[in-house]
Amino acid sequence: MRLLLAVLLSALSFHALAGEADVRKAFEARFPGSNVSSVAKTPLPGIYEIVADGNQIAYVDEKAEYLVLGEIVDLKSRRNLTREKVEQLMAIRFDSLPLQNAIKFVKGDGKRVLAVFSDVDCPFCKKLEPELAKLDNVTIYVFPYPVASLHPDAGRKSKQVWCSKDRAQAWLDLMLKGKQPGKTSDCKNPVDENVAFGQKLGISGTPTLVFANGRRVPGYIQTDKIEALLKDAGKAK
Repeated sequence: MRLLLAVLLSALSFHALAGEADVRKAFEARFPGSNVSSVAKTPLPGIYEIVADGNQIAYVDEKAEYLVLGEIVDLKSRRNLTREKVEQLMAIRFDSLPLQNAIKFVKGDGKRVLAVFSDVDCPFCKKLEPELAKLDNVTIYVFPYPVASLHPDAGRKSKQVWCSKDRAQAWLDLMLKGKQPGKTSDCKNPVDENVAFGQKLGISGTPTLVFANGRRVPGYIQTDKIEALLKDAGKAK
């Protein structure tokens, strides 16, 4: 009986994999050159999730004759399955971050952790700073991350901040008060390394926040939202 059950389970598993392989083959035939990273069944009968060309998500039928662009929402649980998948794909392992290349701020007991990729000339980054200032019992790692295409002088200012005697205070003075840092920018600094690292992660805009559970949140958010995300990150441990 156990042998028969094992054979049946093996056959079902092979059928599922074969189905996904067939969908991949059909999709790639429709879109030559597409880089498909995964194919998976969805809760919808006959509909498959395709992840291709980085983190692009689409849905197709079994023969890849129809393509659906949009989101799948489970109305019973009110879960946005597409959004959850995107967050999973965009996640950044916190322990992979080169924390030695960040400006460290310890507030209260510092038990919670948060990383922020921030551009000194980015208006939304400056708008985020007062929200970060309201947080307590958290260690914040700020990665100076100049986006040269938008702010050509941000790289120089970031290096000046890093080269300051008290780089944490120099960062706050610049971001909160508009006080320019010292003129020295030729010390050993990680600014270019941060840019290269962030580009590998696909960080194209600032600010970008990274939480302990790997969740990546792009853009300005208020303190209450940050607190909620920190709480969620703590639950994931």
